[in-house]
Amino acid sequence: MTSPLNRALVEEATKKSGLVWVKGSDAPARPLWHAWHEGAAHVLGDGPGEQPLTGLSEGGTAEVTVRSKDKGGRLVTWTAQVARVEPGTPEWDAAVAELKTKRLNAPDGEAMVGRWARECRLLRLEPTGETLPAPEGDLAARPVPTPATTREPIPAAVPRLLFKKRR
Repeated sequence: MTSPLNRALVEEATKKSGLVWVKGSDAPARPLWHAWHEGAAHVLGDGPGEQPLTGLSEGGTAEVTVRSKDKGGRLVTWTAQVARVEPGTPEWDAAVAELKTKRLNAPDGEAMVGRWARECRLLRLEPTGETLPAPEGDLAARPVPTPATTREPIPAAVPRLLFKKRR
């Protein structure tokens, strides 16, 4: 049985954090944006241009680590039961209304809701009541492989060109 204090900690910490780290089965933990709605975190993804939901399958479990919004440190890690929310249901409509306000830089504006219904998965991560103790030692992990690159240094000629324009 979970304590009311643990439930409150999970809910408040997750509500206030715009990003959670979610570890599904056989996949490393990855950061996911989410919205808290009716007692659970809702994550949307797996469609073109949306976050990948690797390792999260309906009926499975996941570990959700919530970070502090201001310091970025770990606040709590909790276990979640993963369930898919089907498009067209009242739960879908309510959760998507919350997610829509949190989605930044959507390429298709208001049409994104229709695209989400056609091409994405909406998963409900409902707390089981179990919180996990903080792991011992260094928590640093290797970054997830990505095709993104870092910014290249500015070419040597750019400062001279900028200086010439000011004259």
